[in-house]
This record gives sequence, C-alpha cells and structure tokens, in this order.
Amino acid sequence: MRKFEKPVIFISKCLGQSKCRYDGSVITNEIITALSPFVTFTTVCPEMSIGLPVPREALRIVRDTKGDNKLVFSQTGVDVTQPMNDFSNAYLTELKHKSVDGFILKNRSPSCGFNDVKIYKGIGKSQMIPEKTAGIFGKLVLEQFPLSAVENEGRLLHYNIREHFMIKIFTLSAFKKISETQKLSELIKFHASNKYLFMAFSQQHSKTLGKIVANHQKLAPKEIYLRYGNNLMKTLEHPMSIKRNINVLLHIFGYFKNDLSSDEKAFFLEQLEHYNDKRVPFSVLLNILRTWVIRFEDHYLSDQTIFEPYPLALFTITDSGKGL
Repeated sequence: MRKFEKPVIFISKCLGQSKCRYDGSVITNEIITALSPFVTFTTVCPEMSIGLPVPREALRIVRDTKGDNKLVFSQTGVDVTQPMNDFSNAYLTELKHKSVDGFILKNRSPSCGFNDVKIYKGIGKSQMIPEKTAGIFGKLVLEQFPLSAVENEGRLLHYNIREHFMIKIFTLSAFKKISETQKLSELIKFHASNKYLFMAFSQQHSKTLGKIVANHQKLAPKEIYLRYGNNLMKTLEHPMSIKRNINVLLHIFGYFKNDLSSDEKAFFLEQLEHYNDKRVPFSVLLNILRTWVIRFEDHYLSDQTIFEPYPLALFTITDSGKGL
C-alpha cells in the first residue's frame, strides 16, 4: 500500500465548512467528507470576504447594455463587481505562495462557479440569457491557475472526472514533496514509478518528461525541477482515454506473456475487449495485471503508481450516470 502526501486543496467555504451561503445554509458533500482525512483544506467565502452578511440577498450575474457581465444583488441591483475583483485578485495572488494542488468550487455560484453560472438580462423577475459563464472568483482561479486541478462539487459526481481530479492532486502533491529536496535521484525515482501512469495520460508528454530527467544539457537541479513541474502539469491536463489505457495495459502485459498459460492470456485479452467496449472498468484489467506482478515478484512493476494513483479509500464506482 502506497504512502501518500497530503495535497493542499482550496474549497469554497460553503461546501461543508461553514454556514455562509446567502440563505445561511451549508452544503454537505460525501466526496468532500471522504477527502477530509487525506488532504489539507484551505477555504474562504469570497462573498463574506467582501463584507456581505449572512443571511443576505442573493447575487447574480447580469449582462449590462455594453455586453459586460456584472455581479449584482438580484433584487436591488447593487453592483459588487469591483470589490469581488479586488478581493479575488489579492487572495489568489497570496494563495500561490501556499502551493495549492487543486480547487473544489461551488457550482453555479455567481462568485465561485467556473463554467455553469447563469446570466440574467436584469434584476428581479428578469429572463436568463441562453448561455453560461464563470463567476468572478471562479474565472480568476482558471486564469491564475490554468493547469491546476479545478472542479466543482457537482462535476465530481461523475466517475471519470472525479478519478482524473484525484490522480492529479495526489500526483502533484507527491512531486511537490520531492521538489523540496532538489535531488536528481529523487526525481529519477519519481519519474520511473510513474512511467505507466504518465503514458496513460500522454505518451508524448511522458517522453518529454523522460528527456528532462535524462538532463543531457547538464542543467542545474533547480532548472530541471522547474521544467519537469511545468511539463508534468501539461501531462496531467487532460484525462486518460481508453485507447491510451489499452496501450499501457498491453505494455505491462508484455512483461508476463511468456510466463502465462494460454488460457490466462486468452482471458486477459478477452477482458481487454470488454474494456474497449465499455463493459468493464479499467480497474478490472489493472487488478488482473497486479496479481501477476505479485505472483512473479516483479519489483519494478510493483512500484508503478498506476496500480494505486490515489488512496484506495477514495475509490468508489458511484457515478452521476455519465459513465465509467
């Protein structure tokens, strides 16, 4: 069983942390509750931070006659766009010094939402514009942390999105830990143990990371770690795909094909077809391979993070219905 470093995760304060919503409520979330023992949360309510009380009149995004989106009170129309911009910029600039590994933001929030916030034509019983936008704080998170793991609590109900988020935050946290040493030997070990995980994300980026570690230019450790970290973020930017996962599975399978019976090989390849047809999850194939890693005592493969990229206690097959 792997030992994991604790990622630092920003979380909107209303998500299980404080009764700070406009109506004085707090939102409970099973995923965030499950994460609590494994991460360090840092939290804020942007709306309270600009001096708004609890309870308060609801805010909304309104598009003005110039085509600009404004953050205003839904009934009185009082504009708080500038205070929210000022606070968000100052807070997020300071947050960069805390080496945050990811964000979980409140979905649909006119302050914290990052992709699903409603836009209204005006205040009161005004019509909505048929498009969505980001809240002021959420938009600045995306701008200032472009390659970080950023999600909202609604999207984390989707299995594939949740898995991508979990892998990303725990991998970045592990890299942050070895970065403190600035030892090339630690970076070589890190890259070697993540070989197949990175291949599953991007074979091209994985090769780039390998070249950085090889250090043919004889760069100083500080520069190597900087380049590696920037490319690691790019490697993990997009989720794994079935096609790339199958490529990785076949690479690992190749270690054992001469030691397995014909029936074992046939069974594995049959399960691989089921995975390709979306009839079994990726974990089924990984567990088959892991039994062979144990059986044949392959120490190199036993260290591969792809078999446990985040704590097993956080693994759950529950899904919003959009697919495993």
